[in-house]
Amino acid sequence: MITEPDSWLGIELRHLAALQAVEREGSFGRAARRLGYTQSAVSQQIARLEQIVGAKLVERPGGPRAVSLTDAGRLLSRHADAIVARLAAAEADMAALLAGEAGPLRVGIFQSVGAQLLPGLLRYFKESFPMVGVRLMESVQHTELVEAVERGELDLTFCELPLEEGPFDYVELLRDPYVLLVAADSPLAERDAAPSLRELEQLPLIGWRTDRKHDLPGVEYAFRSDDNGTVLGLVAAGMGVAAVPRLVLDPDQEGVVALPLGSRVPPRLLALAWHADRYRSPAALGFVEAAQRLAADL
Repeated sequence: MITEPDSWLGIELRHLAALQAVEREGSFGRAARRLGYTQSAVSQQIARLEQIVGAKLVERPGGPRAVSLTDAGRLLSRHADAIVARLAAAEADMAALLAGEAGPLRVGIFQSVGAQLLPGLLRYFKESFPMVGVRLMESVQHTELVEAVERGELDLTFCELPLEEGPFDYVELLRDPYVLLVAADSPLAERDAAPSLRELEQLPLIGWRTDRKHDLPGVEYAFRSDDNGTVLGLVAAGMGVAAVPRLVLDPDQEGVVALPLGSRVPPRLLALAWHADRYRSPAALGFVEAAQRLAADL
């Protein structure tokens, strides 16, 4: 039977950390090494946690078999993840508050933003916050960056709209239309717009490996990559055509021509997002303002 709610006030973060470590490592010994404890200390923390919540949390099969969490253990572990994430966010908030207008600002980016927007954005930002260092986290997966904001590992991140459900606020920056990239020496390069989908079905297409939500409908892809340079290089070499956001294309890129796709692919909506419940430092506010200023110029 579940114990009285007041007894849960005896749960400590080290109890929850022990439960997380046991789940991830599959043994008390490896969990102890992960946490820097003795095996007996981890075992005692789990036993104490089970006593407080009034339920068995860990299956202990004995011998070489891995330990695992019970249904109750997995349920509590999900709550532990959220609690530990909030603690990390609180730590980040305190650091931001104490840093004021100095210290690091952690920003999530993806390739096209890093190549095309970030240089100008940092110039704007440094005018007002010369003492703030910007630390970047790059990922090809939009969700990875948004989750890092929720965990308190990033202060801001560039992202695509719509956002996943969560404790986020954002400001839309710009609409990035999709274009069809073709080799400059291809007969297609003479056109004013991309060919029809029926024609594209006959061409080798190059697409993204991870992000496929903007794939052209009904078209098979011959090659996929998450590296913008690889995609552009293959198109320039005549190995295929690629439907990409315009921001992916470097204005100085040689050997490639961009043809408008019109309404066949919705534009990518770029935004800058942050955790709605966290403190935003003056530097974070200034970075958002600088991004809006740059987007207006574009």
